[in-house]
Amino acid sequence: MWFLIYQIALFFEGTRALQALRGIIVLLLAFLVFKKFDFGVLSWLFEKLFGISVIAILIIFHPEIRMGLTQIGKRQIFKNNLKDEDIILLSRQISMGCENLVKNKLGALIAIEKNDSLVAYIQSGEPIDALVSADLIEAIFTPNNPLHDGGLIICRGRMAAAGCIFPLAVNQELSRVFGTRHRAALGLSEETDAVLIVVSEERHDISIIFRGKFYKDLGIAQLETKIKELLKTENE
Repeated sequence: MWFLIYQIALFFEGTRALQALRGIIVLLLAFLVFKKFDFGVLSWLFEKLFGISVIAILIIFHPEIRMGLTQIGKRQIFKNNLKDEDIILLSRQISMGCENLVKNKLGALIAIEKNDSLVAYIQSGEPIDALVSADLIEAIFTPNNPLHDGGLIICRGRMAAAGCIFPLAVNQELSRVFGTRHRAALGLSEETDAVLIVVSEERHDISIIFRGKFYKDLGIAQLETKIKELLKTENE
């Protein structure tokens, strides 16, 4: 039971729901005190309150419940790990594509699938199923292209879909400097282990977001090295 409580605490750690969970614990302690000292009215009131607590919990913790259910079902049983030479080619083409986008002052949002499946997000976009190409990446994120506003997903070494919709991060402490692409990348990184690459249209810089951590202001060589580093950990 203590192990279960500990795991629940870890699950809520770092989320806004942690404060609500602490409030519920305080109410439970107060209820025990009221029962101990036989405070009839307060005990009756809390019993009625806890009677409808199931609905309240579903409303308060619905983002965390949704995240927990996705964590259960998103792992892939059969993995198709990339070979080292494929990772090198993939990272080089992405880096070259991002370099061209920065030179042309264009923005981009790219997600590279690792262990956690991105099928649900692939279905929100338009299927491509093409080899990763710097020229194709630049073409997708060129303005007036109907797919340039969404995210590009790379799965098993191929460009699976473009124009995909990612969940926006709800982190209230995120700097206002970051735009919608950064918030979408952070949101997806909070739910999966995908490697997210963001090219800023306003600041003309490149960032990688992985598991909620930012790697900002990357040069082209740094970008290529970091992509290889994060993808090779999957094979290791």
